[in-house]
Amino acid sequence: MNKDTMVIIFSGVFLCSVLISSISQILLKKSADRTYDSRLKEYLNPLVIVAYIMFFCSMMITMYCYRYVDVSAGPIFESAGYVFVGILGFIFLKEKFTAKKTIGMVLILLGIVVFSFGGEIFNFISKMFA
Repeated sequence: MNKDTMVIIFSGVFLCSVLISSISQILLKKSADRTYDSRLKEYLNPLVIVAYIMFFCSMMITMYCYRYVDVSAGPIFESAGYVFVGILGFIFLKEKFTAKKTIGMVLILLGIVVFSFGGEIFNFISKMFA
């Protein structure tokens, strides 16, 4: 496979890693909403253990993806985590979608799209108005 194909594939893998990290955050939130008999049970319960294992796996996947994905793309892909957590929080934690959250998520997604397509978007827009 050529380098461009590998970058595309590992960009997708990177986003999957961010999704895994977001799911683990939801698990930690669910665990935090419960009451426990002791501090030990609060930190050593299945939800917390699985969440931290998922965090670790996500970190390992992300580090491997940096072999193919440019370092400047990392923070852009990581910002998708805010969108994932918002959507997962809505689905699993019954959190409300406010106007501010929705606008924030749309802006994050637009930023990812602009970064992903780079100058091509600006060339397209400038041709529309030329």
